[in-house]
Amino acid sequence: MTTQETRKRSTAVVRPDEERPLGDIGARVRAGVAAWTRSPALDFYALIAIGTILVCLGLVMVLSSSAVINIAKGESGYAGLFRQGRFALIGLAGLLVAAILPPSWYKRLAWPALMLGVLLQLLVFSPLGWEVYGNRNWIVVGGQTLQPSEMLKLALAVWLGALLAVKRPLLSRPFHLIVPLVPVVMLSLGLVVLGHDLGTMLVMAMLVAGSMWVAGVPRRWFALVAGVGTIGVIALTVTSANRMRRISSWLHGTCEGATCDQSNIGLQALAEGGWWGKGLGQSAQKWGRLPAAQDDFIFAIIGEELGLIGTLSVVAVFALLALVLFRMITRIDDAFVQITIGGISAWLLGQALVNMMVVTGLLPVLGVPLPFISSGGSALVASMMALGILLSFARHEPGAKEAISARIGSVRTSLTVMPASQSERSARPRRPSALSRLLARLPGRGRSGSPAGAAAHRTRAGRSATPRPTKSTSRSAGSAAAPRSSRRTSRRSGGRR
Repeated sequence: MTTQETRKRSTAVVRPDEERPLGDIGARVRAGVAAWTRSPALDFYALIAIGTILVCLGLVMVLSSSAVINIAKGESGYAGLFRQGRFALIGLAGLLVAAILPPSWYKRLAWPALMLGVLLQLLVFSPLGWEVYGNRNWIVVGGQTLQPSEMLKLALAVWLGALLAVKRPLLSRPFHLIVPLVPVVMLSLGLVVLGHDLGTMLVMAMLVAGSMWVAGVPRRWFALVAGVGTIGVIALTVTSANRMRRISSWLHGTCEGATCDQSNIGLQALAEGGWWGKGLGQSAQKWGRLPAAQDDFIFAIIGEELGLIGTLSVVAVFALLALVLFRMITRIDDAFVQITIGGISAWLLGQALVNMMVVTGLLPVLGVPLPFISSGGSALVASMMALGILLSFARHEPGAKEAISARIGSVRTSLTVMPASQSERSARPRRPSALSRLLARLPGRGRSGSPAGAAAHRTRAGRSATPRPTKSTSRSAGSAAAPRSSRRTSRRSGGRR
């Protein structure tokens, strides 16, 4: 074989690790992502991540947007954070309980939950009721304001899922569709409308529409309901001077006093934020200029402090939530679970969309908070409990329980084989250093050196340093060994005889 052929073969045959030292990282990443997206537990972990991101962002932005107002009132700058954090802990407890309960329990709790929600909403018209900006939609209990309509949303979503799942094969018949759906829905929405809260009523209407759409209600009924609903909204708007001013200002783009200052200042905050924002806590509009900066218009503060990138990130998180909920509906075969997810999706995502459209000027001011982010204890607790119900449904997806158990088992296994602690490492015998080995070879050290030096060297080398026997110990050892030697001598002499 010639030298040229040998060179050709040597250049042609290249080991994979020489050609790509890091291996095919792209293929590994693609395979890992594909395996993760096919995992039955993906929805469960994605919901946890999304909820954590939104709630933590809400706590940070509530602190940033309310600190100035609280200080002006003589309170601590952290008062808003403490209030919202307290409700977040209550919501976390409700989330855990809701996530533990199986879906079958919610079918049993549908009617009791609806009755409790309606009863709480009726308390708005009792002496416990409290009116804010013309809306009577709160109650005061022990000095704390609560919004019963938020719990009514959650109860209505579960009740619609249980009802429409049973009537799903009969939805083409008008009687089975109307009774008891229409009376209960009209009662729930009517109680909210009587409190003059048009924004909450629109969100509840979207919840009902989402549940009916997933249940498979014929489209002609949607057209009828949409027509009746439009007439009702127009009638409610015409009969309220406050709503007429808001809609007139929104349509004509003109301000009369403070009727549209809130919307204009919100747009100004978004514009001043630019691409990257002024920085967290650096908003200028929250200094008393923008009403409800920590409530309905917190999205404007996000845009001013975190810029367009921050607002688009919030939109992306809600879009990811929509994808996860759509994936759950397509993967689960239980009609009750599908319809309930549809109602909760229309509630949370529709409310977020309405809030963002109001802040950006695409809709008139409706007084709708941003889910998980805006300040408000009742809204946060209800949203987190809804997330807990979604986690319960995700945990019961096909194969999800096994995947979650396997993941928890792998984490426990990895924790049992954790590396040794620092104290355990220090207790292990150490290898002698180069300096100690060099000193041991010097004359007068080591093997020919002093006993103490040799003992110290053996100790550093990891061997037990046994001290040399003293004179007393050697004498006792010699006296003990003397009888033995005499016995051996006598035995030998006896054997010779």
